[in-house]
Amino acid sequence: MNVSAEDTETGAKGSITITNDKGRLSKEEIERMIEDAKKYKLEDEKFRKKTKARYDSENYAYNTRNTVRSAANLTAADKKTVEDAFESFIQRLIFNEYAEVDDFKGKMKELQTVFNPIVAKMN
Repeated sequence: MNVSAEDTETGAKGSITITNDKGRLSKEEIERMIEDAKKYKLEDEKFRKKTKARYDSENYAYNTRNTVRSAANLTAADKKTVEDAFESFIQRLIFNEYAEVDDFKGKMKELQTVFNPIVAKMN
């Protein structure tokens, strides 16, 4: 049986081949394990997509907030607008552990409607 894993944040990959040299598992047990792996593959893919969406939205929020914080040519009101939107986003992440991919994408679009006009002023 070949097993592989990938760290979604770093992209590091690893794999291993498990053999039944010593007769530890019966053919039926191996088949059951393979079926379980197939069954959970969809769940794993859903979790991976959800994790990536969360990471992307958090990364966007933190990077934009930090960029705006360090901008010298923005008003205090613009900076407060970004901070308020950022805090709202973070609170939503903390209290909504069951958010799905569409929730993260939707919140990121909301942030972009607030952040993009302000970031445009920086140029």
